[in-house]
Amino acid sequence: MGTLRLFLIAGEPSGDRLGAALMAGLKTLHPNVSFHGVGGPLMQAEGLHSLFPMEELSVMGIAEVLPKYLHLKRRIRETAAAALADLPAAMITIDSPDFCLRVAAIVKAARPGLRTIHYVAPSVWAWRPGRAAKMARVIDHVLALLPFEPPYMTAAGMSCDFVGHPVVAEALATPEETAQLAGEGPLILALPGSRRGEVSRLAPVIGQVLGLIKAEHPKARVALPTVRGVADLVRDLSADWPIAPQIIEDKALKRAAFAAADVAIAASGTVSLELAANGCPMVIAYDLHPISLWLMRRAALIDTVTLVNLVSDSRAVPEFIGERCRADLIAPALLALLQDRHAQDQAMRLTMQRLGQGGEAPGLRAARSVLSVLPA
Repeated sequence: MGTLRLFLIAGEPSGDRLGAALMAGLKTLHPNVSFHGVGGPLMQAEGLHSLFPMEELSVMGIAEVLPKYLHLKRRIRETAAAALADLPAAMITIDSPDFCLRVAAIVKAARPGLRTIHYVAPSVWAWRPGRAAKMARVIDHVLALLPFEPPYMTAAGMSCDFVGHPVVAEALATPEETAQLAGEGPLILALPGSRRGEVSRLAPVIGQVLGLIKAEHPKARVALPTVRGVADLVRDLSADWPIAPQIIEDKALKRAAFAAADVAIAASGTVSLELAANGCPMVIAYDLHPISLWLMRRAALIDTVTLVNLVSDSRAVPEFIGERCRADLIAPALLALLQDRHAQDQAMRLTMQRLGQGGEAPGLRAARSVLSVLPA
């Protein structure tokens, strides 16, 4: 069996994690595989030679992209040229559609027969369904993270396999780690987001919610995991909360907080799946600019933003979005969860089961899917 050459592109840390797990799976299933392209430290540790530092691509929003626009355009051309020169069996692009699909368009135009695979389906079930048809012009096969996504991709003209969500393979806290957060009152996990705008809007609301919780549970405690980019803001905005939070930046302690918490109040996002993996019931709260909210609602195709609700096909997780992101509405929902969490426990278990928990690791499933669509 000759060498299998693959060209991979990831543009963000989450893509680097997916890419590394995929590469490990491919090395398990194929005795002689080589990797080229763009990736971060995890993919490089699996044997990828990155054309340039992946961090150059990790920019978000128009304000951040505009100053780097010409540089990014050059990187798109360079990456496409490298993919064509490498003569791989397939090009695998991982998330970061703004960069990856532009590279794929150049590559496909120059070499229509090259197999193109994209890892992470666009959320066309939530908004902008036309994205799938546009993607189908340059992508042959999709690796989907959510079980209900393949029909959307195949309807647009691509083949697609559900390969499992990476959350099912993430390490959970040990009982010893969880014991570090043991205490007398209920432990509330506060997750105001990882972006400064999210934190600025949600932290004051969480503070008001905690005031109402404290009236019912005087010994309640708060764990507040955060990330480096917003840690300073989190400290400032939580300084006057009625329950002083334990601010956590250590990764192992964060994992312990998810496992030890009795209930969570969280910003919308994939964090709901991390909470489900740890069996922590939650309420979702999110506020954004009124114009952004109006645009989002006009474009939305679904009545819930929470992945646990979508995957479990339930509405067990209460949401407080926009004008409903108010302490007087959120606090009663949190208090009710401290009393009765049965419906959410069922929804969380079903979600994890449907995402692939207990089955083959997503990286290995993704590798099987890649190998199944390569030319003979």
